Amino acid sequence: MNQEINNLVKAVLTFRDERDWKQFHSPKNLAVSISIEAAELLELFQWLKEDQSISEDKIDCLRDEIADVFIYLLLLSHTYGIDVIEATQKKILKNHQKYPIEKARGNARKYTEF
Repeated sequence: MNQEINNLVKAVLTFRDERDWKQFHSPKNLAVSISIEAAELLELFQWLKEDQSISEDKIDCLRDEIADVFIYLLLLSHTYGIDVIEATQKKILKNHQKYPIEKARGNARKYTEF
């Protein structure tokens, strides 16, 4: 695993363990928490028009919500022994196969619609 990611996992685990929160971090609870935090991230964009972006005063909130999602992803991946860097690299390769440039370029259709 990438050393920087490994250090983040250790920091998150230390934070969790110092508070005795592992008992609450079942895989189901972690997956639910990812969804909740992703919804909080989405809420920052609620009611914006397609050509709008969040305001500068909400960038810190955006940063925090991204971090919250990532922290729970790190905890869930640690629970199952998944290297997030390796998993992401493999998924990118799968996506290359699912979405070949000649079929996917310039459209938003799902690969099953090609």
